[in-house]
Amino acid sequence: MGKIDPRLVRARLYGIIDLGYVAEGQTADKVARMLDGGVDVIQLRAKGFLPTAIAAIANRLMPLCQARQIPFFINDHPELVEATGADGVHVGQNDYSVAEARALAGPGALVGKSTHSLAQVQAAAKEGPDYLGFGPLFATPTKAEYAPIGLDDIASAHSQVSLPIFCIGGIKRENLSEVLSAGADRVVIVSGLLLADDLTAY
Repeated sequence: MGKIDPRLVRARLYGIIDLGYVAEGQTADKVARMLDGGVDVIQLRAKGFLPTAIAAIANRLMPLCQARQIPFFINDHPELVEATGADGVHVGQNDYSVAEARALAGPGALVGKSTHSLAQVQAAAKEGPDYLGFGPLFATPTKAEYAPIGLDDIASAHSQVSLPIFCIGGIKRENLSEVLSAGADRVVIVSGLLLADDLTAY
């Protein structure tokens, strides 16, 4: 891994197009409105979808992000990155290693990795990802299999690694100030964005 992509360094708000919340036919409109609202990173998460279907959706969304110079990630499927022109892939603790994901994704691909504890932050950082996800901070149906970790370790996580860290998990407008006060520099918002009445004003 070389220098961290400056777009990730500048990024503050990471949005996920989760097909658990958004119908496939609405994805392009949602992404356009998220970009209009100032989202700095977009990820496509399509659990349970076939890779061919994920690639087709990514091919529709990637140009929207590219036009704004916003990095576009695919969740879980590094093998789709090069074919779709995505900027990179996001992998979980039980998925690929960062090296495996980067090899499958192709030259120059960005790789993000999920972490759920300080120990995982330290271990994942040694793998050389481009950024880390840290959470879930609060209970969320998106990560129902993980117990919420709360806010106490946010500042420690940031002090232990120099990578961009995006806090995730149940973050909404109502608790955002609390998360930021606990030391978060960057956040991921999923349902709070996707279900907002006025997404561009979020």
